[in-house]
Amino acid sequence: MAAEHVLVVVSVDPETSHRANEAVRIALGILAGENDVTLVLLGPAAKILSPEIEDYVDGEDTLKHVATLKKLDQAFHVERSAIPDDGDWNAGGPEVIPISTEDLAGLIARSDRVLIF
Repeated sequence: MAAEHVLVVVSVDPETSHRANEAVRIALGILAGENDVTLVLLGPAAKILSPEIEDYVDGEDTLKHVATLKKLDQAFHVERSAIPDDGDWNAGGPEVIPISTEDLAGLIARSDRVLIF
């Protein structure tokens, strides 16, 4: 059986919600199961790649998950309008692929499964 393509879309704010960390943890677990995973961060979820992540809810765990995903060469697709102008944002972090609403629609259409947080 061929690996499925799973899209994980995160829009919750990691500063205030445990769900952001859970979404990243679940994406990592799905990736470990040898499935193709695309991670999308929308709106405030882009804070997952912020240097302040350790100060947020479950921030230390989220930081570890993001570091593991980076080691696995997992890129993060981030809503273009959610990417801060701050040069320190995601410094040394995983690859970021800016996306538009149209790009997101295409990712959804090409996915076998979609998880939304």
